[in-house]
Amino acid sequence: MKVNNKIKEIREKRGIVQLDMAAALGVSRQTMTAIENMKYNPSLELTLKIAKYFDLPVEEIFKLVEED
Repeated sequence: MKVNNKIKEIREKRGIVQLDMAAALGVSRQTMTAIENMKYNPSLELTLKIAKYFDLPVEEIFKLVEED
């Protein structure tokens, strides 16, 4: 199974710059890039911080999908 996310889509829709979001979450821009490109899954703590940052449930940001 794979974890997909809508972070980039939500962030861009809200006009948030990746660097600002990374700073607010206490991570590097490179970490945010890797997460947005689904090359890296964030820790549970960071996942919850992202959900709080966007004021959205985790399920609206992250989705578990089956791989073929």
